[in-house]
Amino acid sequence: MFWEKKLTQWVEEVRDRANLPARLVLWDGQQHDFGQFAAPQVTLHVKSATALPYLMEPSLDNLGEAYVKGKIDIEGKLTDIINIGYSLAKSTVTSASKLARVRRYFTHSKASDKKAIQYHYDVSNEFYQLWLDKNMVYSCAYFENGDEDIDTAQLKKIDHILTKIQVQLGHRLLDIGCGWGALVIRAAQKFGAQCVGVTLSENQFRLATQRVKDAGLEDKVEIRLQDYRDVPGQFDRITSVGMFEHVGRKNLAGYFTRIRELLVDDGVAMNHGITSSDSESGETSLGGGEFIDKYVFPDGELPHISLALQTIQEGGLEAVDVESLRRHYAHTLDMWANKFEENAEAAKKLVDDEHFRIWRVYLAGCAYAFENDDVSIYQVVCRKAGRSAKTLPWSRRYIYDKAL
Repeated sequence: MFWEKKLTQWVEEVRDRANLPARLVLWDGQQHDFGQFAAPQVTLHVKSATALPYLMEPSLDNLGEAYVKGKIDIEGKLTDIINIGYSLAKSTVTSASKLARVRRYFTHSKASDKKAIQYHYDVSNEFYQLWLDKNMVYSCAYFENGDEDIDTAQLKKIDHILTKIQVQLGHRLLDIGCGWGALVIRAAQKFGAQCVGVTLSENQFRLATQRVKDAGLEDKVEIRLQDYRDVPGQFDRITSVGMFEHVGRKNLAGYFTRIRELLVDDGVAMNHGITSSDSESGETSLGGGEFIDKYVFPDGELPHISLALQTIQEGGLEAVDVESLRRHYAHTLDMWANKFEENAEAAKKLVDDEHFRIWRVYLAGCAYAFENDDVSIYQVVCRKAGRSAKTLPWSRRYIYDKAL
């Protein structure tokens, strides 16, 4: 048959170029090895001929979709599976391909942003509780020494942020995209701040509100189901953690302008967000960006750090401290992926098979991407532009002098 000849030729080409320790098992029992010498570490079970077009053009998008749709099953350690997936994509997707680094723009209305946020975050609070830390912090942790457990590292991340922006007793703090409330609760409890947290997720709003009540902080913390563009008033401190990825590259200057408007004159803000490692702000390479947009984060856009800094300035803010946490996020995602695997059977009871498969490859794939500089992440502290240099600290020592 024609497809048999084409498949054999493709396997031989991959074997010659990449020599991968992987095996392809077809629905009729035929087997093809992608490696010439090593025993297979990963086995791809092909359910039917409908999977072959995905496999023979193995971008990360095609491979991910074939797995998510149940056209293929994969046997092996998760880290090996992800490594093989990237190797297959690299063996086919060239630097000249449209999938190497595409850059798309999305329309970001209040309605579309809310829909996109709810698609991702309103899966199930119980689902996220299976693999996040006890405070449910869904962003990069901070490993001061590298040996912390995830609960400690997430608390250290929150304290790292609040110390960086020098939160003081009585400060009004706004957390844009507050998740399940961990940062605002900590800011109120440890630093004595008066906090407002906003989210577009119904599930996050309900649980965060309950957590504030359970902590007895209703007089210090308010959780709102609200778009940051609709927040009134001004604040001494503003945090935005894992949110600006949803804003859109064309809207970043407006986003930072809004943060400036919400800041008092001597206020301080921090933006903690994922960035592209492509200087042209292209998406995750090899088709990974297309998969994430389709199945994980609809309408998400990653700017390069240079574009983020440019738009911060365009928004009337001055960046005064920039820190990369790429190593920290690679480790965070490894820990999430491992915990997800440990709780796989419980996860399958909470979501359908497609959602289970999406999050399984998403978490492990992102760990690979951060480890290998396909994407990065930065914390940027900023304030209103044009202020006196004398109001800046001499060094970063103040960030590290306070212990957990």
